Amino acid sequence: MSTEETPGTGTPGPLWPAMLPPRRQGDDSLCAISAKGIRVRFADGHERLDGSSGLWNANLGYGNSAIAEAVSEALTTASYLSSWSFENSYTRQAAAALVELVGPQQFSRVIFSTSGGAANEVCMKIARHFHVLRNEPERKIILGLRDGFHGLTYGAFALTDAQLGQRMYGVDRRFVGHVAANDPAAISDALAKLRGRVSAIVVEPVLGTGAIPLSDEYVAELLRLRKEHGFLLVADEITTGFARIGNAMFESQGWPEAPDLVITSKALTNGTMAASAIVVSRAVAQKFHDFDTVLGHAETQSGTAVAGAAIIATIAEHQRYDSILLSSNLAKRIDVVLAELVEREPLVVGATGRGCLRALQLANAQGPLERADVDRLVAAIRAAGALVHPGPSCIQLVPALIYSDDDLAELADRVSAGLTLFANER
Repeated sequence: MSTEETPGTGTPGPLWPAMLPPRRQGDDSLCAISAKGIRVRFADGHERLDGSSGLWNANLGYGNSAIAEAVSEALTTASYLSSWSFENSYTRQAAAALVELVGPQQFSRVIFSTSGGAANEVCMKIARHFHVLRNEPERKIILGLRDGFHGLTYGAFALTDAQLGQRMYGVDRRFVGHVAANDPAAISDALAKLRGRVSAIVVEPVLGTGAIPLSDEYVAELLRLRKEHGFLLVADEITTGFARIGNAMFESQGWPEAPDLVITSKALTNGTMAASAIVVSRAVAQKFHDFDTVLGHAETQSGTAVAGAAIIATIAEHQRYDSILLSSNLAKRIDVVLAELVEREPLVVGATGRGCLRALQLANAQGPLERADVDRLVAAIRAAGALVHPGPSCIQLVPALIYSDDDLAELADRVSAGLTLFANER
């Protein structure tokens, strides 16, 4: 069946898209055909303002020519060169650039992967292997945060707290647990009960689901407990990395002490490649070096020359744009816009988040908006000309760092228009 035979009907064609109900598949208003800057054109003929930076990954907007040219050159001159039992010059350079970016005083090595979920699984392996090398094989438990999202591959799916069918799929959670974010007592109690069996704690500096920042007090307690209990602390910066928050290239760079592992993906290639990376601290890397031991992980498409070229070019573009300053300035304007939306829109009861990772909290007379209503609101905002992402009783606003004042004002206007459409439909 050709796509021409199912335009906008909701009848699925050959493509089985991710996380989209079959009744909504085959809809041309959801089929993107091109993107440039901060706008996406769809097969139904409409162009829409992107308020989500793709999936929070096109931090510098679509169609960056420097990244495209770097990838083109690598495809021509290097094609497929891997990092499985080999090295290649592109990923050597990309790894060096990432270490420099995250902090060469604390970090020394980089492992490449292909997605945020896979990278989380690499971290779980590193943590358990590290403790075996320390003669602590009982340390197998990985703790994450409630409402945290780390991916949908099996290991990462266990760590993801949102209930998305883990029991149905047989996801193994015997060695994974979850504790409340921003509750120091909860994490301390969990560690006391688990008595030296925790291998690592994985946290998002700002929980992408709902845009909830970790408090300074909570981070300080995590760092204190790391010294007391000896677990590895993993900063999942898949969403917060590459100047998304505005204070630094990575949010954990503002912590009093560095984490042991930093995960980056999404904006790592400005959304152009299936690529992720784990930046490894000197202490953890040294333990593997001392034992000359091989980490049991590899992927055919991880650390390829083409991905390396995209990473190198993306880092260079962030430096050219001075993206930390861009993000910081945009965040200040977002503060004003969100305050105005909270003031004038009856359904908007608050705003959460930090920097350029925000969410509008939604409620009606019956209480926080249910997921079905949030989905309907997202569709209404799309009909009004903008793309936003749904969250738990919220919509998430994650604009590209290159947004102008006019772009941000347009996004706010289209969100307001969508809220009006949604209210009139009820």
